[in-house]
Amino acid sequence: MIQIDDKLISLDVIEEQFVCDLGKCKGECCISGDAGAPLENDELYEIEEAYPTILNMLSEDGKKSIETYGLYTKDDDGDWVTPLVNGNKECAYVIFEKGVATCAFEKAHSVGKISFRKPISCHLYPIRIKKLKNYEAVNYDRWDICSAACTLGKNLKVPVYKFLKDALIRKYGAQWYMELEIAVDHYSKSKT
Repeated sequence: MIQIDDKLISLDVIEEQFVCDLGKCKGECCISGDAGAPLENDELYEIEEAYPTILNMLSEDGKKSIETYGLYTKDDDGDWVTPLVNGNKECAYVIFEKGVATCAFEKAHSVGKISFRKPISCHLYPIRIKKLKNYEAVNYDRWDICSAACTLGKNLKVPVYKFLKDALIRKYGAQWYMELEIAVDHYSKSKT
């Protein structure tokens, strides 16, 4: 484990390799799982602001789920999450393009219509962050639907933390990421 400030980074984030392979997985992470995408409190406002812009992009089922459950809802642990279609399927904000699930927020962001890219938990995946009493645990989440991403990551030799550079900078800042790179370099040298 590596510690930077109050963040405890699992060695899996450094040693495991990962690159999303949407051609193979078809965005399965947006349509599988037992709850919606975790949301941070400040993202609730961003969703409220962006929703009118993405409304017409959503499926009828997605719109109905949002009407039923709201723009965001609480999961069984009392944490904010995105609503699911019919309460148990894909994220209500998912859109399908050529058979691939993607995020309506991300699509609107990519063409400059909104400033909100997508929930940070989605941007960071396969990293999951767990808040502890005095720390945040930064862990690599293994999910069988991402096996193609693991294979592609190994073929391209891209560690998780490098694949998620933009997301980690978005979450913790460029200075923090630079410190992570330095720590990884020291860790790598200590292994040899």
